[in-house]
Amino acid sequence: MTAETSQTLDRGLRVLKLLADTDHGLTVTELSNKLGVNRTVVYRLLATLEQHALVRRDLGGRARVGLGVLRLGRQVHPLVREAALPALRALAEEVGATAHLTLVDGTEALAVAVVEPSWTDYHVAYRTGFRHPLDKGAAGRAILDGRRPDDERQPGFVLTHGELEAGASGAAAPVLGVSGIEGSVGVVMLSETVPERIGHRVVRAANQVADALR
Repeated sequence: MTAETSQTLDRGLRVLKLLADTDHGLTVTELSNKLGVNRTVVYRLLATLEQHALVRRDLGGRARVGLGVLRLGRQVHPLVREAALPALRALAEEVGATAHLTLVDGTEALAVAVVEPSWTDYHVAYRTGFRHPLDKGAAGRAILDGRRPDDERQPGFVLTHGELEAGASGAAAPVLGVSGIEGSVGVVMLSETVPERIGHRVVRAANQVADALR
């Protein structure tokens, strides 16, 4: 800790991180041991976090992350979308296809930013808020591929055809190295296949988005 930081705030944030990393919650004693502080301090931290709905305690006294965290989380998508838009615009204009940023939302892939090219006669309509299973479509498959060890991943990008829309092909690459973000950048176009050069361009866009979010 430095003179410019708050020890109490630091401890409260550490409590939230500890609770977020467990599915079963933690007791006051467990939190006390993990934080290295006495139980009285933990009680005060939990009481404050409960007032803001960031923590809840069940009947057994175990603390868990509260629903207030979800309300904060809803504000993340607009910030991520804003950071990703320049790279998506450049991608869409260069390849003449609809570009998108997709993030994990539970067990689904959720499109949080979409940019359509301005100069093409036609392109695939793809809307923000579109959801699909993670194991279907280039965007979801790229996210799953990003979870694999480096030596087991696809060579940079994933290509699919007709999995989400008949006649449409997609290319996507995972967004890697951004703490708290699991997603992919991709394009979708009306074609039988996606040229390999576009796959490599999608990888570059994914890296640009990752740099913007770090």
